[in-house]
Amino acid sequence: MTTAIPFNKPLFLGTELVQSSSSLAGRGAFTAHCERWLSEQLKGARVFLTTSCTAALEIAAILCGLAPGDEVIAPSYTFVSTVNAFVLRGANTVFIDVEPGTMTLDPSKIEAAITPRTRAIVPVHYAGIACSDMDAIMVLAAKYGLLVVEDAAQALACTYHARPVGSLGHMACFSFHATKNMTAGGQGGAIAINDSALLARAEVVYDYGTNRSAFFRHEVPRYEWIDIGSNFFLPEPQAAFLWAQLQAVDLVSSRRRQLWGAYHSALLPLHEAGTLTLPPVRKSTVHAGHLFYFFVHTANQRGELVRWMKEAGVEVSAHYVPLHSAPFGKTRGRFVGEDVVTTKGSETLVRLPMFYELKDDEQNVVIEKLKGFYAKAE
Repeated sequence: MTTAIPFNKPLFLGTELVQSSSSLAGRGAFTAHCERWLSEQLKGARVFLTTSCTAALEIAAILCGLAPGDEVIAPSYTFVSTVNAFVLRGANTVFIDVEPGTMTLDPSKIEAAITPRTRAIVPVHYAGIACSDMDAIMVLAAKYGLLVVEDAAQALACTYHARPVGSLGHMACFSFHATKNMTAGGQGGAIAINDSALLARAEVVYDYGTNRSAFFRHEVPRYEWIDIGSNFFLPEPQAAFLWAQLQAVDLVSSRRRQLWGAYHSALLPLHEAGTLTLPPVRKSTVHAGHLFYFFVHTANQRGELVRWMKEAGVEVSAHYVPLHSAPFGKTRGRFVGEDVVTTKGSETLVRLPMFYELKDDEQNVVIEKLKGFYAKAE
């Protein structure tokens, strides 16, 4: 059957094309608008707009000062960019288990994974839900002299104990890909620098490895190549597109949280009956409404559900295959501790359609078709 309700649609508000820029290259007025807005949202972090979250993570990896053989602790349940950035700098990934329900890094597993080669911890705020105990992660980082890089690709407008996600670690990386709540016209990202000790080098790495920014501020007589770096600038037309969307973040986030809440309320009786498992609702965090997911009992049941929903014209989806089980993950990483949640969760997680333009009656169709699957199984 032709899909009537897709899994996702890129956000397009209609105001994006009203914006115009006299510049096509990056670092123009709209880049400045976006960086200033993000900085204000993140309580003063220095923000650099990038071509993608992957690029932002690559900057973060450089700033970690990694040497071949160094180690970075991360969840295995994440997109490959989370760890690829560090592997490119010669590091190995130490994977640890995630917490049930949220699929975010389990803080209680971190300390056992720390070795003399550990340099950084990379918590991923999966589905726009903050990691459960960022305070504990930061305490461990301070104890062992480690950097914390938040992968906040899915977590714009998410908070943790009333603090913005992205302002908690030493650095944070955001995505403005077409699949995210806000998009820069298809691709885009940002890195937030919360540790002032990293700022001077971040500015150089971001600008091809030169001190050109200092030159423009008349701090040096000429600009020179002084470090590694690359061209990370987001083109100005894309920054203009993003700027229009950022101004609507409250509207978009509110609608997405409303949709998330409607799914949760409708499926709660199935959760209470033990038919499926819903993600937790924690008072300590305001989620971003990025993804709505739940867990079925087995991988086979998920396959049956996906086929059932497809026949009903509704696109639902699984998500990541754990990186430690991937061919390259086996050569450049290791899993420390017992894999209690990661693999089981990855095999049973189901994502439902979630996008700003999803209409209430369309969501009701999704819910009714899902309930129909479980009704036939009784």
